[in-house]
Amino acid sequence: MKKNLEKICPVCEKPFSWRKKWEKNWEEVKYCSERCRRNKSKK
Repeated sequence: MKKNLEKICPVCEKPFSWRKKWEKNWEEVKYCSERCRRNKSKK
């Protein structure tokens, strides 16, 4: 099963890579960090 191992964060617009801690829910991960997730409404 090959996954897309890189995504672009919609907040900071920087690429971020797959991490082991996201193994189970990579499809739902949208933000590169907790900080970006909290700041999603400021953009």
